[in-house]
Amino acid sequence: MQHSHHPHGEHPHGGGRRQRFFGHGELRLVILDILTRNASHGYELIKAIETLTQGNYSPSPGVIYPTLDFLQDQQFITVSDDEGGRRKIAITPHGESWLAENREHLAHIEARIKARSVGFKLRKDPQMKRALENFKAVLDLKVNQTEMSAAQLKQIIGIIDRAALEISQLD
Repeated sequence: MQHSHHPHGEHPHGGGRRQRFFGHGELRLVILDILTRNASHGYELIKAIETLTQGNYSPSPGVIYPTLDFLQDQQFITVSDDEGGRRKIAITPHGESWLAENREHLAHIEARIKARSVGFKLRKDPQMKRALENFKAVLDLKVNQTEMSAAQLKQIIGIIDRAALEISQLD
């Protein structure tokens, strides 16, 4: 199956099992926000996004450059060649006002990035990883590989809910 080019450098299917890191148009907001702190180059934007997401997401040039082309078409950024022959990117006043109008959405994106990063840290801890794998294996054995009554299933769901409640109440 051949994939057609999708506008603005965003892939409709997110590739594989992983959920797309940014929703439609969100990368544009993130890029504009980064540009308010300093004029930049494409590679530096990729690195800044990597840092922002604590290594959870690194946009490819095939995502960054079409997004930059779109932002330039909308007159949200200017792109000029600098002394080193690289493209220097700067946000325009029009881009700044569009970013200001979308501050609330940007705050939601940043909160989501932070929440994902916490999950990422948890999964990196060897003891947590072992405990989660053990939990998944026991659940798989119990639920998928044995005959189970509705009462037993209800019991398991209750145990999971109580564990979640207990974790949420930790100081």
